[in-house]
Amino acid sequence: MTNNTASEKSLSPEQVEELISVLKKRFEKNMHRHEGLVWDIVQEKLQSNAEKLWSLHEMERTEGEPDVIGYDTEKDEFLFCDCSKESPKGRRSVCYDHAALEARKKFKPENSALNMATEMGIEMLTEEQYREIQKLGEFDLKTSSWVQTPDEIRKLGGALFCDRRFNHVFMYHNGADSYYGARGFRGMLRV
Repeated sequence: MTNNTASEKSLSPEQVEELISVLKKRFEKNMHRHEGLVWDIVQEKLQSNAEKLWSLHEMERTEGEPDVIGYDTEKDEFLFCDCSKESPKGRRSVCYDHAALEARKKFKPENSALNMATEMGIEMLTEEQYREIQKLGEFDLKTSSWVQTPDEIRKLGGALFCDRRFNHVFMYHNGADSYYGARGFRGMLRV
């Protein structure tokens, strides 16, 4: 798959076809993540929303391996989440947010997790959402992922991240300006 600039936010017919094919195969291979849901209905929604397709393409391009993990009946939306075994490779080595990026004097990372999520048109997972996806598989056994951080923690310079070790999901804190090669973020997209 090729990369688009953030301003384009549209895919060629060939890119759409390739993305739909990848998503369908992943959907069919992982039915335990979305029991009772039917691919044809998901695909119909996807094909009527070019901007959401672009966001899913960005999730795929950065190696998030997005898949359907649920359906919101009230809003009539399918929930796509990054289901890569480890934190998406194309979204690692980033600090938490733009303020942390700007505050860093030396050795700045290229971007921040919240900036990337906004550019991609997705939302970073909350701690609760992170814990929910861990019920669908074992994720981040070697990596970790930033999660949305409450304002009262962020105002004091901190940010939260999670991982899975010893068959348990842990939440930790770090300075929001920190970044590591094994820490990225997972996103959610409603379609």
